Amino acid sequence: MTEALSPSYDAIIVGSGPGGATVARQLARRGWRVLVLEQGSAASLTGTLGQMAKIAAVPGKGMFIQRDASLLVQGVTAGGSSAINFATAAAPPLAMFAAFGIDLAPALRELRAELPIGPLPDALIGPMAARIMQGARTLGIDWQKLDKMIRPQLCRSGCWRCVYGCPFGAKWTARDFLDEAGRQGAQLLDRAKVLRVTFDDGRASGVEFARGGQLQRAHAPVVVLAGGGIGSPRLLHASGLRARGSSFFSDPVIAVMGSVDDVDGGTGEVPMAAGVRFDADGISLADMALPKPMYQGFTAQAGRLDRLAAHSRTLSIMVKIRDEIGGAVGPRWASKPLRPADRRKFDAGVGIARDILAAAGATQVFQSRHFAAHPGGSVRIGDGVDSDLQVGARNLFVCDASVIPQPWGLPPTLTLLCLGTRLGEHLAARSKARNL
Repeated sequence: MTEALSPSYDAIIVGSGPGGATVARQLARRGWRVLVLEQGSAASLTGTLGQMAKIAAVPGKGMFIQRDASLLVQGVTAGGSSAINFATAAAPPLAMFAAFGIDLAPALRELRAELPIGPLPDALIGPMAARIMQGARTLGIDWQKLDKMIRPQLCRSGCWRCVYGCPFGAKWTARDFLDEAGRQGAQLLDRAKVLRVTFDDGRASGVEFARGGQLQRAHAPVVVLAGGGIGSPRLLHASGLRARGSSFFSDPVIAVMGSVDDVDGGTGEVPMAAGVRFDADGISLADMALPKPMYQGFTAQAGRLDRLAAHSRTLSIMVKIRDEIGGAVGPRWASKPLRPADRRKFDAGVGIARDILAAAGATQVFQSRHFAAHPGGSVRIGDGVDSDLQVGARNLFVCDASVIPQPWGLPPTLTLLCLGTRLGEHLAARSKARNL
């Protein structure tokens, strides 16, 4: 893709995660001149800890240390957090969106027919995940394989690189859609930090952004913000369209870990291969095998230095909750403390995880502090964003986790792909109608 800016575009997409990449693809397919601006790097994924740290562990950009010393992380790179997530394809709760007049079922059917979505074959279920599943089922818990966005024929189960950034093409990421948009003529500029949206007579007219130490402007009659649950509200704040301090959810997680003597998972396995959801309670559990450096980080954080060398024998269960909306996104910070109801959910979920580990024969059980990686709900549908995802001004739209209208508790990737598909089709249909 060329780096020289055109005098104008038909649409500017700010952010290249699942929502933004999908809108870019939909519009580029229809011949729109599309510019995608990404704050992070578009360098190829190498599957290394060092690159992942640059994507998700830069203070104030990919990582936020909250007031309670917990971590909030997001992926700042081409493809957004899909580049480093666990590739879990949770279906969107259709009724939640239908309550706002949004039908995601057609987009969901289209995406399921196109993308590599399905449970892993048995050959890719690692020994740690299998032992946890066995323990859960012993207790009568309906622990089942989860749908993943992974191409099994390309997956190297023992490489640990799902969370580092798969370099083999096995894991689907939003980069796949970015590549397709590029082949259709869309332009991607990485390392471009958008500072504000510009307007003309109450309509979005483009953006100002910094790149390479220079302030630049790009012009288009349609602007789509897809900077994520933290990035998009910040841009709306900076553009004078929303008061500072948007509240949000974060889907906090605790890792519960215990050791066994007869399992060796040191060669690696796909995380979140299977699990269970208690939707009424807002609690989800799944196996969560982690690379050794990440495991040791959690172990040290929990003060269990005696378990640092037990990585290959430690079963890990992720306990994720649907937290209440609260906290605030500020200009340079984000904070989301747990509320009493959130803590009660964690107590219940951790109790179930400990029972499962006991049934799996694990001892030396301990838990991490909570952390979070799905910030969203900060510019909610029904609270400034309409059912067409338009926000604050004509021809300005938002398409990322920030628009999710209620507390969540689910991996958002597939939902964002559905929203992006719908928004792209809406914009194309609207443009066609005006040209008739």
